[in-house]
Amino acid sequence: MDTLSYKTRSLNKTTIDKKWYVVDAEGKTLGRFASEVAKIIRGKNKPDFTPHVDGGDNVIVINAEKISLTGNKYDTKTYIRHTTYPGGQRETTVAEMMKKKPEAVIEKAVRGMLPKNRLGRKIFHNLFVYTGGEHPHDAQKPEKLDL
Repeated sequence: MDTLSYKTRSLNKTTIDKKWYVVDAEGKTLGRFASEVAKIIRGKNKPDFTPHVDGGDNVIVINAEKISLTGNKYDTKTYIRHTTYPGGQRETTVAEMMKKKPEAVIEKAVRGMLPKNRLGRKIFHNLFVYTGGEHPHDAQKPEKLDL
């Protein structure tokens, strides 16, 4: 039996191979779309996934303002934050956030699906979300990915 073919590869910073992908959010459901993007930026779609290494790819999301939500979540789903002052709890609905900053809706959904530690914060920087169909990352030659 050939035991060399059964070795487990463990990646590190120097051995990872990062790619760039462009994903269009138009007409996609928020949660399903965010989970697929989170898998890609974490690296779980690769056969040599290593949990303690940032081995994921960079993802550019375009048309963030055209994401859809099922049911009446557009008006009822709220994002809660706190100002750290007494009585400082603030609520924002998805409808309000889509008017102000539609990129934040996708960013919050993806960030919630990443690990809550310093690796998760570092992995989050592999995500780039833009409104409209244009992005400034043409120099990286991203591939179009259909989710």
